[in-house]
Amino acid sequence: MKNDSALATTHSPLPGLGGNGPGARLTFYWGPMDCGKSTLALQMHHNHGRQGRRGLVLTRNDRSLGPKVTTRIGLAQDAIEVTDDLNLWDLAYGKVDYLICDEACFYTVDHVEQLADLVDRAGVDVFAFGLASDFRSRLFPASQRLFELADEVHRLQVEVLCWCGRRGHLNARIVDGQIARAGEQVVIGDTASHAEVRYQVLCRRHHRSGTLD
Repeated sequence: MKNDSALATTHSPLPGLGGNGPGARLTFYWGPMDCGKSTLALQMHHNHGRQGRRGLVLTRNDRSLGPKVTTRIGLAQDAIEVTDDLNLWDLAYGKVDYLICDEACFYTVDHVEQLADLVDRAGVDVFAFGLASDFRSRLFPASQRLFELADEVHRLQVEVLCWCGRRGHLNARIVDGQIARAGEQVVIGDTASHAEVRYQVLCRRHHRSGTLD
């Protein structure tokens, strides 16, 4: 769903600069853990770079705890860490043709507005990747804004299964062997079974019941 009236208006209209101009798009790819979001992000960066396009890879709160995009199948790429005070317009305006924005669910809403500005006013293609909802099954604020503003939204089709065999699409936070129902919205963890805080993809039934295999 597109909402032109909600776009930020802090910058006057500008011609396209090296991107696709009027054809530039804001695209959001979403899905649960393990569905290949970061892998697709790196593949898209590779493909666009091969065609001579200038791009930057951004991330926030990667599982590596560093300024990298890492995947569970072993791919990795250095990236720019998005912090609360980083202005994405200033970072990219007039410098790139596209942005790869991994872990976009952890960006601020202001960052999403800046990404929309880059598409509409500078002709930069933006490809954002992230979770839709947190461990409580509530939308991340940045993801909600991406759903509202994106030209295209794609749910990734790499199927992730709950332990019961049903399709998994909710991310559970597991603390001391129990599903957490309260706490900070963002706590970095991974899927390793030995971790003190870990995450596991569950179907709706078992996310709501708190049943772990």
